[in-house]
Amino acid sequence: MRPLRAQPAVYLRRLEISYLARRAYSNQQSPTTHFGFKNVPRDEKETLVKEVFSSVASKYDVMNDAMSLGVHRIWKDDFVSSLRPGSAKVGKVTHCIDVAGGTGDIALRILDYAREKKADRDITVDIVDINPSMLKEGERRFRKTMYHNTPQVAFHVANAQELPRETFSDNSYDLYTIAFGIRNCTSIPDVLREAYRVLKPGGTFACLEFSRVNQPILASIYDSYSFSAIPLLGSILAGDRASYQYLVESIRKFPPQAEFSEMIAEAGFTVGNPPNGWRDLWGGIAAIHTGVKVS
Repeated sequence: MRPLRAQPAVYLRRLEISYLARRAYSNQQSPTTHFGFKNVPRDEKETLVKEVFSSVASKYDVMNDAMSLGVHRIWKDDFVSSLRPGSAKVGKVTHCIDVAGGTGDIALRILDYAREKKADRDITVDIVDINPSMLKEGERRFRKTMYHNTPQVAFHVANAQELPRETFSDNSYDLYTIAFGIRNCTSIPDVLREAYRVLKPGGTFACLEFSRVNQPILASIYDSYSFSAIPLLGSILAGDRASYQYLVESIRKFPPQAEFSEMIAEAGFTVGNPPNGWRDLWGGIAAIHTGVKVS
């Protein structure tokens, strides 16, 4: 038997995991949830989020550039290139699903990466979004590309928390991506369970999301910019201050890196310890999380 003094760290870690699991379960049972900093009935959040993205869809990409000064493009390039889509499946078609991917910017990067790197030229991406207005923006973008009217890309209106099994069957995808979308879902655990279901054994779950800044000075600057400049830009460029106020608040309600990594593990994925379970971008303003479905 191991001596008692060698066990406290392991015991404390188990307590932490147990606490996170109980809190996630408690949140699932609560009749309310957060919509930004407001509490709303759980069954109303989905509609409220749809309204936000219907409002901002036509200006979504312009606002992303304005809010981040173009940095979101660097993050998305980094995200996709780090996954090397199509490279690991020599001689086989790689099937990807990009969830909350309405405007198609991640899907387009996946297809371009595979083509430019001479990886899997037949790689496919199913773009999924709950909001038809966002998907229309994606379809408009793809009409200007070489991938328009090819079997490599398809658009689907669907809920990430409950993907229709007749369209998204078990063990059918090699790569699942979700970028800046999971924080808007009512039930993050349900999204993660669906991601696990549709991935093949050996498939990768990858999430790019705003996260928690741990450096106090940077956090202070970031907060000041977020709560003052971003809603103002929303008002000026999109004529919609309220939606961008919600988007800023939703970032602050998203779980910090370690807690979200635990949620991914609880869904069944194998995640590494930091820095392998996640990688911070720009001091934690955003983070890339990955997990593998082992079996």
